Amino acid sequence: MKYLFLLSLLFYCGSNFAQAEIDWLNFKQLQEKLHQETKPVFIYFYADWCVFCKKMDRHAFQNQEVIKTLSENFYALKMNAETTDTIIFERNTFINEEVETHRNPTHQLAKLLASRKNQAFTLPAIILLNNDFKVINRKFTYLTTEKMLQLIKISR
Repeated sequence: MKYLFLLSLLFYCGSNFAQAEIDWLNFKQLQEKLHQETKPVFIYFYADWCVFCKKMDRHAFQNQEVIKTLSENFYALKMNAETTDTIIFERNTFINEEVETHRNPTHQLAKLLASRKNQAFTLPAIILLNNDFKVINRKFTYLTTEKMLQLIKISR
């Protein structure tokens, strides 16, 4: 009976550990954290209709090594690129101006951080910023778990 209890306890603890998740921040939380301690920032832009975003959510962002590396080395922020929320960050106000005019309206902040010269805005988009909030890497494609680990390990 004692062994059964210990085995159950180990199984319970192990299953809780396996369920670790990324602590995704929003821009308000990010601003608060950055004022407490500087740290590189990982920003992930997605949309509800984006098949590749959903696939990364199910695979790469559920991987324990990805979760651990992001948690230890970055502030991780996740934003729906089509949100209609007004976002205030560092005394600047950002809105989604395209809500009335576009089928898939892209928020100002997503366009500001994840646009490329002479190319259409695409998702998924991942932006990595250093401690000074300068871009150190940008990816505009689906990343497998292995490619995600590669990206975040070389960008630390």
